[in-house]
Amino acid sequence: MKILVMGGTGFLGPHFVEAARKAGHTLTLFNRGKTNPDRFSGEDYSDVEQLHGDRKTDMKALEGERRWDAVLDTSAYLPADVTRSTQLLGARVGQYLLVSTISVYAKTDTPNQDETAPLAQLADPNVTQITGETYGGLKALCERAAEKEMPGKVTVVRPGLIVGPGDTTDRFTYWPARADRGGEILAPGSAQDPTQFIDVRDLAAFLLLCLERRTLGTYNADAPAGKLSMGEVLSACQQVAGELKAPASTLTWVPAAFLEAHKVGPWQDMPAWIPAQGEYAGFGRISSAKAQAAGLSYRPLRETARDTLLYWRALPAERRAKPKAGLSAAREAEVLAAWHAQAKSGA
Repeated sequence: MKILVMGGTGFLGPHFVEAARKAGHTLTLFNRGKTNPDRFSGEDYSDVEQLHGDRKTDMKALEGERRWDAVLDTSAYLPADVTRSTQLLGARVGQYLLVSTISVYAKTDTPNQDETAPLAQLADPNVTQITGETYGGLKALCERAAEKEMPGKVTVVRPGLIVGPGDTTDRFTYWPARADRGGEILAPGSAQDPTQFIDVRDLAAFLLLCLERRTLGTYNADAPAGKLSMGEVLSACQQVAGELKAPASTLTWVPAAFLEAHKVGPWQDMPAWIPAQGEYAGFGRISSAKAQAAGLSYRPLRETARDTLLYWRALPAERRAKPKAGLSAAREAEVLAAWHAQAKSGA
C-alpha cells in the first residue's frame, strides 16, 4: 500500500511508520519538519519519503494528481485542519484514518460505554483554542468534518491514554520510573481501582490493520474494559524494575479521600488514576469490544512496563530529573508521612 501520514515524527507516528515499513508498505510523511526532524533521516530510511509544509498554511507539497491508498492523520486537532486536508486529498485517496480520542465523549459516568455514547459539544463550535475543556469537543468536530468530506471512506480510532517507549508526557512512565527508585511508593486509592491505557505499539498495529483490511467506522482503542487494575499495573512495574536490578520497593495504598484532603490530585499527581465514582464512574471501563472484534490485540502488561522503563533509563539525566507527571520525591514523602501519622494516631 501507499500510505500518506499526516505528522509521523512524534510519539505514535514513528511506531506506525516502523510497523508499516516492516509490512512492506510505502510511506510518505507530511509535516512541518519541526518535531524530531531527524527521526527518519539517513540511508536506513531512504525508503521513507518526507514532504514538508504546514497543514494550516502551506500544503503545496500535497497538491497535484498523486494518489495514495490511505491517509493516516495523527495530527488533527481542529476541524478546519481536517476539512483542509480532506478537501485537498479526498478524491485521490481510498481511505482516511483519523486518530481521535476517548475524550470526545460528553460524559464518563457510565461503565462499558461504547462508540454510540453521546459526544461532547462546544458552546462555541468556532473556538480554535485547545484547552482541557475544548480538546474533546474539537476532536469530535474533527471526526464530523472527515465524514462530511469523505463519506464512506473514513475510519476513526479513539484511543485512551497512549503509553510506552517514546512517550514524552510521563503520564504512565511515572510508575515504572518510580518503581525503579525503590523504597516506599505512594499508591492511590485501592489496588482494585480500574484503569485503562494502550501500548503505542499495539495501537500502531491496529491502525495498520485497519488500513490493510480497509476497515471503516469508529472504534475505541483502549485496554479491555474493567480488566486492568491499579494494583496489577503497579505490581508489574515493581516486578520489571526488580528484574532490572532496581532497589526493592513496597506499595502503600492511600485512600482517595485522604489524597484529596492533602491536595493530591488524580491523573496529574497520580498518573493513570481517577477514582471511578460519580461523574467518573466509567473511568477505566470504556468498551473496546468493537476494536477487539476488528483485530485489536494486546501485548503483556509487563512488556509495556519493562520497555517503558528501559526507555526512561536511556534518557539524559537532566530529563529524568524533571518528570512531567506525578509527585516529586519530596512531596510523596510528605504525604506518606502524613498518612502514617494519621494511622498511628488512630484518627
